[in-house]
Amino acid sequence: MARVRYPSLYQINTRVWLTELSRQLGRRAMLDDIPDAELDRLAAMGFDWIWLLSVWQTGLAAQKVSRTNPDWRREFHETLPDLRDDDIPGSGFAITGYTVHQNLGGDAALARVRERLRKRGLRLMLDFVPNHMGLDHPWVEDHPEHFIQGNERDLARAPQNYTWIKRQRGDMLFAYGRDPYFAGWPDTLQLNYANPVTQAAMIGELVKIAGQCDGVRCDMAMLVLPDVFERTWGQRAPLFWPKATQQVRERVPGFTFMAEVYWDLEWTLQQQGFDYAYDKRLYDRLREHHARPVREHFHAGLDYQDKLARFLENHDEPRAAATFSPEVHRAAAVITFLTPGLRFFHQGQFEGKKKRISPHLGRGPNEPVEENLRGFYDRLLTVLRQPAVRDGAWQLLECVPAWDGNWTHDCFLVFAWQGAGAPLASAGERGSGEGADKLIVAVNYAPNQSQCHVRLPLADLAGKQWRLADQLETAGAGYDWNGDDLQGRGLFLDMAPWKACVFALTRRQ
Repeated sequence: MARVRYPSLYQINTRVWLTELSRQLGRRAMLDDIPDAELDRLAAMGFDWIWLLSVWQTGLAAQKVSRTNPDWRREFHETLPDLRDDDIPGSGFAITGYTVHQNLGGDAALARVRERLRKRGLRLMLDFVPNHMGLDHPWVEDHPEHFIQGNERDLARAPQNYTWIKRQRGDMLFAYGRDPYFAGWPDTLQLNYANPVTQAAMIGELVKIAGQCDGVRCDMAMLVLPDVFERTWGQRAPLFWPKATQQVRERVPGFTFMAEVYWDLEWTLQQQGFDYAYDKRLYDRLREHHARPVREHFHAGLDYQDKLARFLENHDEPRAAATFSPEVHRAAAVITFLTPGLRFFHQGQFEGKKKRISPHLGRGPNEPVEENLRGFYDRLLTVLRQPAVRDGAWQLLECVPAWDGNWTHDCFLVFAWQGAGAPLASAGERGSGEGADKLIVAVNYAPNQSQCHVRLPLADLAGKQWRLADQLETAGAGYDWNGDDLQGRGLFLDMAPWKACVFALTRRQ
């Protein structure tokens, strides 16, 4: 399968998806029951990657914790007012083995789904959880040295971070999996990355996974970095990711690694072998509703930006439709997904779902579809299928005041996309903008009307008439411009609050 510079990924909560399918079938649905028509639909939407969340085997011990933890149950009830124990299979990240869960059909069923995806040009991404395992993972009995262990003093000092585990070979005190800023996750046990044998075992798990998919999303990937691990556990760990990514790619060339990462460690993980790292900083700046810090984020070099995974929601973050007002949501989406990097979408995002579904749950709530938002995303995905924004060149453009004292120019973000070496088309050749070679993305990311001039990085504008057609408007709203003005003062923008436009630039005949 050919690779593009800026692919798109769609995250699906596998267990929730199959629960919905089970209701339609009147029986338990497994991976083999996913309809071909649904895979055809995902391919037609323009995705390159499908991330199936939570396919691995989990255990009864973690499930019991999920069902009885009072804080978690309160959250689950907010999502599902009619919550039942059967709705709580337990966290998909409390893994007891990197084999496909028996309730999903096992490894063979996953292999068949992967082949069906491959025939449609879709790559498969799965989870890898480097930091911890489920409470009843076989290593607890057979290889307790793979885990952080404690003593009575540790338990007395931090009871929220340790637990006794019953074993046939004698009970032992283990540490819960955790990050340095929060109490432990009580359905998991912490792996000991200070032990080279543990690291070798985890690389072995990665190699096994690499035979079942095309890439992995690595949960909380920064927790096993030497500095972070030492800050959390007081032990220095050897570097893990450079040798892990190298050894996997020696066996499976081209295998893709995506890191869930925070704390400004994105570049660090990119340098240690990751193809993509979460861009949480952009997401947080968009939530602050100020254009300048968002724009400043895009001053970074493309060697960094090309390897960021940009999103508006995922299974950890609140729903975008619940976080942003409709007009801000649309503006933030245009900024997020029409910049360099991996375009990362989440199941339910296009329909305007507002309730986040915890990875502990196997059922989601029934929510109405926001048709206006779905229509917007249909148009945005059409833009994202264009070659200019999949393989073309991106550039952040400078906005200047439209007149002296016009401060609102600071409210804009404007980008240009150009297809590699493609000439400017005429309006007669490409009047609709479908597959346009030149796109100008303009967003007024502010609650006020704003104006600016922006110079376009395009040659051969003067002496001709040009058409700018907005690809996000259903009627294809457009404007005619004199090329001498565009070449001289630049494009004049006067945009309503939170307005976002994607202009296809074509020459008038």
